[in-house]
Amino acid sequence: VQLQASGGGLVQAGGSLRLSCVASGRTLSRYGMGWFRQAPGKEREFVSAIDWSGEIMNYEDSVKGRFTTSRDRVKNMVFLQMNSLKPEGTAVYYCAADQNGRAPIYGTLYDHWGQGTLVTVSS
Repeated sequence: VQLQASGGGLVQAGGSLRLSCVASGRTLSRYGMGWFRQAPGKEREFVSAIDWSGEIMNYEDSVKGRFTTSRDRVKNMVFLQMNSLKPEGTAVYYCAADQNGRAPIYGTLYDHWGQGTLVTVSS
């Protein structure tokens, strides 16, 4: 499965962005999907994940209450709604797919990764 994240851009602190991850080559219906980010000079970190059913979601503590992940089976897409963005949220955001349908927080458990989309949050 090939993944492509989009929707990044420049936003002021406190603003919102909605990232999208579209899949080609295979339906995502049985995949767990995750969002990760990598800030300049830092390691990649977990942001959020949703399992295949859409019933289990995990979030990194700093984004809880501000970010929401969801999926649209018809469109074969996954979304990350980001509200109340902070400058420390500036990073390249990646979507990833877990063929086992889980919502893991560890990047090593994902099988497919998409190209990222840059989010820049100005103060």
